[in-house]
Amino acid sequence: MSKEVNRWQVLVASTAILLCTGAVYAFSVFAGPLSASKGWSMSEIMLAFTINSAISPIPMVLGGFLTDKGLSRWSITIGGLLFGLGFFLTGMVTSPGMLYLTYGLIGGLGQGLAYSGCLSNTIKLFPDKKGLASGIITAGMGGAAIIAAPIGNYFVESHDVLYAFRMLGIIYLAVVLIASFFVREAPANFQPKGWVPAEVKAGGKMVNKNWIEMLKTPYFYLIFSMLCTGAFSGLMIASNASVIGQQMFSLSAASAAFYVSLYSLCNCAGRVIWGTVSDKLGRNSTLNIILGVIVVAFLILVGVHSTAGFAIGIVILGLCFGGVMGVFPPLVMENYGPANQGTNYGIVFIGYSAAAFFAPKVAVNMAAANNGNFTKAFYVAIIVALVGLVMNLIYIHLKKNENKQHHVGLTA
Repeated sequence: MSKEVNRWQVLVASTAILLCTGAVYAFSVFAGPLSASKGWSMSEIMLAFTINSAISPIPMVLGGFLTDKGLSRWSITIGGLLFGLGFFLTGMVTSPGMLYLTYGLIGGLGQGLAYSGCLSNTIKLFPDKKGLASGIITAGMGGAAIIAAPIGNYFVESHDVLYAFRMLGIIYLAVVLIASFFVREAPANFQPKGWVPAEVKAGGKMVNKNWIEMLKTPYFYLIFSMLCTGAFSGLMIASNASVIGQQMFSLSAASAAFYVSLYSLCNCAGRVIWGTVSDKLGRNSTLNIILGVIVVAFLILVGVHSTAGFAIGIVILGLCFGGVMGVFPPLVMENYGPANQGTNYGIVFIGYSAAAFFAPKVAVNMAAANNGNFTKAFYVAIIVALVGLVMNLIYIHLKKNENKQHHVGLTA
């Protein structure tokens, strides 16, 4: 048992901070105006988003290590302030190189530190509701653009894109400073009153593995690859939703910003919905459904050439991207235990970063080669999702065999 801690207070405060750092998912709202005002190509600008996302393994692992050592509050506060500073400084850029430094490097480091600390610390406080807690806390990241997209678009239209970055940066710095006062460390081996781990009920004990032991298991490589394939489609849409809406479906900038917010709303809701569903159905059964639905969503985008088709595709893909991000943290904890969750998930999260590096580039380059049409990029996303589905089936098969062998060993 552990000392008392208001875990719901920590959950709310951590989610508030991630509602700031998740503003990276609204980048497509700023990309077009930034290109128009500075004369930089979309490919040059999108590289900033790629750097921001791809650099995340460094702060994720560091933040996870600090969290496992009982220093999550430091990771969360420093990370949140760095992100706000990076956003503010982006409002002063005069070259693509400065954009890569402020939005890409500083913002990316801050986001990773805050996200890792908030997620790993909070999920340790909810061993009885891992999927729900993971869904809510990651919903902060996914839902941030719901707020950032319309506010950012308003600042862009009333002033300019650099002013929008500066104002949002100031707001984020203030929110992080206030929310950080309500964050508390998760006590070691925290157990809610009246709750007993399933392993203990079965007469066993919870097994904790460090990152070295994790790398020696075959499941790590499957989980890593599945996260990469699952996040690919979501990142492709997140970084290009506004551009896709305007170039392929003839939407205005304001309408496209609305759909960015809609995508983020679904991303946010999907994390809670699928996280809760995974508590009931199991993580891998839920992933089977999610990956299958992703394929259907892209087929709709390819086949239905109307605003309705775009809306349906955006809603489905947003829900599924949220589901992917909500399911994997508890999947890692169930395989390797809570003691080293921060570091372990930080390493697994490199799979997300790999997707963040490739997905936006694939989409932008294929669209540029096809007069702004993203259809071929959508087909690539379908193939990637199918690969992830196959790997998930392999994971399930291996787990069944392992459980059978374990059962035989106990009865022998």
